[in-house]
Amino acid sequence: MTDYYSPLIEGNFYHVFNRGNNRENLFYSLRNYTYFLRKFDEHLSEFLDTYAYCLLPNHFHFLVRVKEWRTNSIAQSDGIVEVSAQISEQFRRFFIGYSQAINKQERRSGSLFQKEFKRIHVDSEKHLMCLVYYIHANPKNHRIVKDFREYRHSSYRKILIETPSKLLKKEVLGWFGSKEEFISFHDAIQDLKDIERFMIED
Repeated sequence: MTDYYSPLIEGNFYHVFNRGNNRENLFYSLRNYTYFLRKFDEHLSEFLDTYAYCLLPNHFHFLVRVKEWRTNSIAQSDGIVEVSAQISEQFRRFFIGYSQAINKQERRSGSLFQKEFKRIHVDSEKHLMCLVYYIHANPKNHRIVKDFREYRHSSYRKILIETPSKLLKKEVLGWFGSKEEFISFHDAIQDLKDIERFMIED
């Protein structure tokens, strides 16, 4: 059984995801997507490196790595708990801040997100590559678009643009070998059986 709430350990990669409470929408306009990413950066960039993402109307996916920033004076066992707790607290603040803005915009009240975000530890380069594809292909899997490569709210096209950003594009392209191989991998019809263990929707 998959552990969705394992500790967030420095240096490790994670697939982080969450959805709207009762599957309600998280995004109502184009500016909401931009605001969400900006608030994510404000709250989490100190703790996480981001490699891929996709924002869909009622849920989101991120591929992140926990930065190694803890001082050596903290004991390893205590450090794992401390880092994981701090990141969880940053997510809580991020969700609260974004929820307040959406509640005001939509004249709604109550929780916007499911109570706690989920994460899955990524344990191999094969897993990383398949997960990048899975995250980018999500809009097609949910029948939101026919061609996920044209979807505006994922990192697929941004990874291919050579402009500076906090998105770790070079590292992602390196997993595939080159920009051309990254494109080819996404262009090919991936066998869902190869990535079904990485799929999390019920």
